[in-house]
Amino acid sequence: MSNRIGKTAYRPVGVLMGFAAGAVAGAIFRQVWKMTAGDGEAPDPTDEDRGWGEILAAAALQGAIFSVVRAAVDRGGAVGVRRMTGHWPD
Repeated sequence: MSNRIGKTAYRPVGVLMGFAAGAVAGAIFRQVWKMTAGDGEAPDPTDEDRGWGEILAAAALQGAIFSVVRAAVDRGGAVGVRRMTGHWPD
């Protein structure tokens, strides 16, 4: 019963935090790309003028940033639910 409370409490928090994580990760990626590549926009995979290396590097960087932000947000949300309910959401 107590485990269900944690899951139920975490579900709406997780959804909202997921949207926020996507927005934050996108903003971080754009800033990091701008600093590292010196270019205003990350390459589109179908951009004929960009090479494979640049496109794959951008995709790898974007994926890494998204994964780290998402993990941090998920963990923070779970800790918050535990503090509110006393139960860890499994």
